[in-house]
Amino acid sequence: MTVSIHPTALVDAAAYLGASVSIGAYSVIGAGVEIGDGTRVGPHVVIEGPTRIGRDNRIFQFASLGAAPQDKKYGGEPTTLEIGDRNTIREFCTFNRGTVQDAGATRIGDDNWIMAYVHVAHDCQIGNQTIFANNAQLAGHVHVGDWAILGGFTVVHQFVRIGAHSMTGMGTILLQDLPPYVTASGNPSAPHGINSEGLKRRGFSPEAIVGLRRAYKTLYRNGLKLEEATTAIAAEAQGELAPLAALSDFLATAGRGILR
Repeated sequence: MTVSIHPTALVDAAAYLGASVSIGAYSVIGAGVEIGDGTRVGPHVVIEGPTRIGRDNRIFQFASLGAAPQDKKYGGEPTTLEIGDRNTIREFCTFNRGTVQDAGATRIGDDNWIMAYVHVAHDCQIGNQTIFANNAQLAGHVHVGDWAILGGFTVVHQFVRIGAHSMTGMGTILLQDLPPYVTASGNPSAPHGINSEGLKRRGFSPEAIVGLRRAYKTLYRNGLKLEEATTAIAAEAQGELAPLAALSDFLATAGRGILR
């Protein structure tokens, strides 16, 4: 239950460390930082406040968390970075705080696996159980749903939405919204079916997967305009298949336009 702080680390008196937190050599923890019980911070990590970090996270060396947003409109407002529980944050990750032009907070949920050199810009909203491979780069205001997987060197334009259970291949450039369950790759990116293997591993029923394959064909293969495809999928979603309802809701929400 004892907090462990390496003698070379600098922890501001206005920071809060929960039980069993460990801070590695030469790390700097600033004022306004809150770190929950059991979180381990490696060496040479810089965490600036206001930042709130939950329980049992593992933060590896050379990460920079909670720095001011890379936005020329930012004027020193007290925006925040909020990180949930049980996340793995690997080497050289950079997560910035939010801006008052949006939510005022950059948020990362629980149980995410975030590999080295990942950048999460201001006001991004990341769900739970996601995987970001090395060098995935998110511009400002990006929203990522639960269980999404971003391949290495995926680059995401500002304000893009990435749906739950979707997946990108290595080197994907996302300039438009990626619907839930859909896989995409390339530059320019293109859709390549649904993430059926991932859905099977997460316990989706065969009926749900068949329904999503049918919805994918409606959206991408039947020659329908987006409005027509959206209406058709919404009609199918009136049944008992909840995954179709999630897809329908995503398509009905305004964004940067759907990847097609």
